[in-house]
Amino acid sequence: MYTLHNDTTSAGQDDFPQDLTQEKEKPVMRILLVEDDEKIASFIVGGLRQSGFAVDHAADGLEGLRLASAEPYAVAVIDVMLPGMDGLKLIEELRRRKVNTPIIILSAKRSVEDRVRGLETGSDDYLSKPFSFSELLARVQALIRRSTSTAEPTRLTVGGLAMNLLTREVVRDDTPVQLQPREFSLLEYFMRNPGKVLSKTMIMEHVWDYHFDPQTNLVDVLVCRLRNKIDRDFDRKMLHTLRGVGYVLKE
Repeated sequence: MYTLHNDTTSAGQDDFPQDLTQEKEKPVMRILLVEDDEKIASFIVGGLRQSGFAVDHAADGLEGLRLASAEPYAVAVIDVMLPGMDGLKLIEELRRRKVNTPIIILSAKRSVEDRVRGLETGSDDYLSKPFSFSELLARVQALIRRSTSTAEPTRLTVGGLAMNLLTREVVRDDTPVQLQPREFSLLEYFMRNPGKVLSKTMIMEHVWDYHFDPQTNLVDVLVCRLRNKIDRDFDRKMLHTLRGVGYVLKE
């Protein structure tokens, strides 16, 4: 569950449009990850950075305490079993120091008692291992919305493309677009990330909730179906392929 597969072929910096490259290099929020397992840490850091976040990583509890106390983070993701200082003691110390960063606990312990104990230390959420990156990302985003009092939108708009999340209606330039559930989910993902390059791995995790098999063409087929519905009858194309990198929806 923890391996972050890389579905991109070798691509130089020139393969990215300049505006998209600059946008990806300017993440707007910083996440702290405190995790001593190198494989899990690499999986999480890579996924969060692909999703547009800046990430600081600490491999032990004492370094996590130092980082979390030194600067504000949008969210901290903290493992329970850590060298130096375990995760629960770390969280208790952060709360004692009045550090109010929203915290997600990662733990291999799945019992109700363990969850309750974790939440009682002052954490905001508890995620059991193993987990999918898409679930972790959803929880991170939920905590950010909660902490910033940002209301969940009911309507998404990118250029002439509009999506009503309540009625699940989609229109482009006032023309209704009929989508199957998986196509709707994919388009929603694109419209929540306009102008951002989404790799096949990211799409696979979000739409199917499992890891990318480089031999499958599921993503290509679904993107092709979606492109036919939102672009085929219009002169201005919105869904673009960056060969060897991924896909991007932009005006």
